[in-house]
Amino acid sequence: MKKRTLATTCAATALALVGLSAVADPAEDELVINGDITIVTHTDKAPDYIDGLSEQYSGWHFREDDTRNMERDDFDNPGMLGVEAARETWAEADGTEGKSCASCHNEPESMAGVRPVMPKFNAEKGEMYTLEMYINQCRTERMGAEAWGWDDAAMVNMTALISSVSRGMPVNVAIDGPAAPYWEQGKEMYYTRYGQLELSCANCHEQNYGNHIRADHLSQGQTNAFPTYRLKTASLNSIHNRFKGCIRDTRAETFKPGSAEFIALELYVASRGNGLSVEGPSVRN
Repeated sequence: MKKRTLATTCAATALALVGLSAVADPAEDELVINGDITIVTHTDKAPDYIDGLSEQYSGWHFREDDTRNMERDDFDNPGMLGVEAARETWAEADGTEGKSCASCHNEPESMAGVRPVMPKFNAEKGEMYTLEMYINQCRTERMGAEAWGWDDAAMVNMTALISSVSRGMPVNVAIDGPAAPYWEQGKEMYYTRYGQLELSCANCHEQNYGNHIRADHLSQGQTNAFPTYRLKTASLNSIHNRFKGCIRDTRAETFKPGSAEFIALELYVASRGNGLSVEGPSVRN
């Protein structure tokens, strides 16, 4: 991996304030889960529409050996506890219609192929939908149940279950047609500086991946591995929860999970990982 420098003196100063330190290249390693699910965690060429990356790396490559090893076996991956909880929820009837997820979709494995294309434009609703929004559409319109909150444990667990049955499949979100304006909005956000530190997503995850900031090893910020089980919080975390934390760390007022801004940003960031494998639930610091 070629070492990068900051684009501007302003960004360099800001990152120095929060403890930017030595460069450590991504670990040279391969991820196979349970001995039979091969995960593409690195590609030699990023998508042509991404100007700032020559190659792609999953965040898995930027973790220590013991953290990476937790993903190799589901018995060692604490995020799989959320998956198991969601399997129970999947079969439980809820709402006025007396239906469960299984009533329409049978086994969770029927959801294979869903996570790789999320977010996805919902033609019926006329807007971009994330996986969380599709889940709540099922709950409110088909089950007659209450919508889950974006970061409710039940919601994050369910996204982990749906992600888990697509592990190994390539991320392939659409960015053309009706998705195009959302993608452009997300791209603009990605390169916009936020907060007192005046940092953009690109300053950390494009220009400085591989560097250490405080105790963390900066990754490319890919979303293929979400939801992630974070060891520091001992919980599964959604994509928007991570976005919120990143913007908060720039000392800015952040957007809310589920906001139009974060939905657009999710689409753009997901597109930066097109070609990597779905990996979630993953394990991170």
